Amino acid sequence: MTSPGIYQLFVYGSLRSYFRSPAYDYISRYFNLVGEATAPGWLYDMGEYPAAVPAADGALIKGELYTIKKEREFAWAICQLDDYEGVLVEPHERPLYRREVVQVQVGNITAPAWIYWFNGDVSGKPLIPSGDTVFYQQNK
Repeated sequence: MTSPGIYQLFVYGSLRSYFRSPAYDYISRYFNLVGEATAPGWLYDMGEYPAAVPAADGALIKGELYTIKKEREFAWAICQLDDYEGVLVEPHERPLYRREVVQVQVGNITAPAWIYWFNGDVSGKPLIPSGDTVFYQQNK
């Protein structure tokens, strides 16, 4: 689940700097913030967390792009995030998220980055029309 040379991470939920969660503390220890970015997809409100699903219809998710501070630490750092995001599960369990590479837009630049896509069903869950978890939480 790794692609050589991709050391960037796109985050859209609790890992964003706005939330200052313990998970964000981890992110800021191993990654540098590049800036605000967008990725193609839809966001849904799952109650306690947002769920991103890929979209090819022009919908955008707003988030932040991070790059690893030390490339040699990337495999270990991303493995810890995989555990946090429910990617690493027991053989009989279904992962909550899956990590994949997506093209993100940051300013006028498009770059590949890892994203955590929701790996379940979003049927009946509220759409976050702005694609922005921060804006959505502030106006809930």
